[in-house]
Amino acid sequence: MIGVDIVVIDRIEASMKKYGEKFLTRFLNSQEIAMVKKAQTAAGFWAAKEAVAKALGTGIGSELSFHDIQIQKDKRGAPSFTLNNRIIERYNITSTSLSIAHDGGFAIAVAAIEVSSSSNKV
Repeated sequence: MIGVDIVVIDRIEASMKKYGEKFLTRFLNSQEIAMVKKAQTAAGFWAAKEAVAKALGTGIGSELSFHDIQIQKDKRGAPSFTLNNRIIERYNITSTSLSIAHDGGFAIAVAAIEVSSSSNKV
């Protein structure tokens, strides 16, 4: 399953300026917030979480919240994500992959999720 999302970085930057950390806590946990030094990073994380939700076919809502998805970076800065155990078990997720890019005022993310053939997906 694959999900893609794109966001205008200025939109995220405007919300960061207007609402500060309160805006970030809406969709990021404390470890993710610590990684955000620029609006483009926050925009990339927003796009990543939306891409994951699209890959699962749920969107962000009652079945899946922003906080069910955790973004990490390895020592080289490559992004990845984990999901809470409830989501992993529900969809029988076996592996995940994430790519985030920023250019021309946009942040884009592509999330890939592999599930076992006995998935309970609705």
